[in-house]
Amino acid sequence: MARAAGGRSGSARTALVTGASRGIGRATAERLAAEGWDIVACGRDEARLDLVVGATGGRALPFDVSDGGAVSAAAKSLLSSDMVPDLLVLSAGVFDLAPVHETTSELLDRNLDANLRGPFHVVRAFLPPMLARGSGLVVMIGSVSGRRAFPGNGAYSASKFGLRGFHEVLVEELRGTGVRASLVEPGAVDTPLWDVLDPDTRADLPDRKQMLRADDVAGAVSYLAGLPEDVSVPLIQIQRA
Repeated sequence: MARAAGGRSGSARTALVTGASRGIGRATAERLAAEGWDIVACGRDEARLDLVVGATGGRALPFDVSDGGAVSAAAKSLLSSDMVPDLLVLSAGVFDLAPVHETTSELLDRNLDANLRGPFHVVRAFLPPMLARGSGLVVMIGSVSGRRAFPGNGAYSASKFGLRGFHEVLVEELRGTGVRASLVEPGAVDTPLWDVLDPDTRADLPDRKQMLRADDVAGAVSYLAGLPEDVSVPLIQIQRA
């Protein structure tokens, strides 16, 4: 019978989660920990990561995904201890809204750095040892804005459409290697990213009661992580019923 994702007989499975200090990343780290995964919690806010470590019994690996050098250094530190993740969950990201004519180069760069270059840096750092082992799963957290256009989403959609393209190339390159890639594309999710926008006061945004919850997305990641190694689900789209 095929083993579950990353399920090396007789040893714990390790999940590395970026953006683990809050929102979808934290919900995913806690969900996977409750299911027996060893968690490597990654993010920029070390104080918040300590809280996640306390809740999951995992370990913190602080870095900014947009900093390729920092990602490489963190990966080298983890891999030097012979810890090759069985699961990568790429959840770190930002969300900014502005009409295209008001979107600055800095705002575009902020979204591309966190939402597209960040996953690229992490995949490049950790994929080679996963390929050498011949098993593993890469789960990227995309967005409905990676397949549909919404006003004000120029920078964000550019990053998420790009992430989808990156993912689809990765699926093709990984075919037959034993390593799989999945993209989870949720609709609006009630996370702290919305706090600065206060969507409940704006007619052009969904109110928070209409949004998905972070644990809904964590449940999708859990489902993917529990599949046998010979089963691949490249794309999951989630929305409120």
